[in-house]
Amino acid sequence: MTATVERTALTPSEAAVAPPRRSRSGPLLGILAWFVGILFVLPVVWMVLTSFHSETDAATNPPSVFAPLTLDGYLNFFGSTTGASPWPPLLNSMTASVLSTVLVLVLAIPAAYALSIRPVRKWTDVMFFFLSTKMLPVVAGLLPVYLIAQGIGMLDNIWLLIVLYTSMNLPIAVWMMRSFLAEVPVEILEAASVDGASLLRTLRVIVMPIVLPGIAATSLICFIFSWNELLFARVLTATVAQTAPVFLTSFVTSQGLFLAKVCAAAVVVSLPVLIAGFAAQDKLVQGLSLGAVK
Repeated sequence: MTATVERTALTPSEAAVAPPRRSRSGPLLGILAWFVGILFVLPVVWMVLTSFHSETDAATNPPSVFAPLTLDGYLNFFGSTTGASPWPPLLNSMTASVLSTVLVLVLAIPAAYALSIRPVRKWTDVMFFFLSTKMLPVVAGLLPVYLIAQGIGMLDNIWLLIVLYTSMNLPIAVWMMRSFLAEVPVEILEAASVDGASLLRTLRVIVMPIVLPGIAATSLICFIFSWNELLFARVLTATVAQTAPVFLTSFVTSQGLFLAKVCAAAVVVSLPVLIAGFAAQDKLVQGLSLGAVK
């Protein structure tokens, strides 16, 4: 028995080069991942396919998958028949989303730096305060915000939405940026301080390149939240500052729901977010996984 154990035992060098055993659950997990992925993508594919159908084919029950394709939904969205142009709402959404995201980053990065690398006193209380601002439902603050905006004459103004979106996304950005900045090696900052680098130079030259994936992830999430926001934009805007989500609701009329037209509008409105996500895909993956593996 002893000789058999000695013959079958592997030396440390042999164990190091031995191929890893394949888990029996690997194929099942792969199949499950594909199933979940298809389950999430299928509604989007169906929306895109419906946008290229006529209203008659889109309203059939069961739906006609192989119906003739047409661009009538997109032509209606861009106002070929109704005369309503989607460009002002799209530009308003782009302006509010981009400017609010830039303001959020300008405010969140120094705050996160003070809460992580140069921690202020009772920084946990500060972080809890930021988190507590997200505990109030948005609808609970809708009436006070409306009355204040009415009192200062800011209704139907794009700058009001920029301020609101900045305040809504700032707590999330501070929490995210603090987790990213906490991964910056302190030794690098101490070396920069010994070399006489100022705080602004340290942030711009050393800290920013290290946490650039985190900045990309934070900015993309803030951009998506601002672009998709509907409640405040619906109540506080009318025609001048109308955003793309509010413009989408105009396609639901008393005559009914026109599926092809709504799907075409939803595809066009979703494109900026998809383009931004694909453009920052590498940085986004790095940012979301930053600090996940120690």
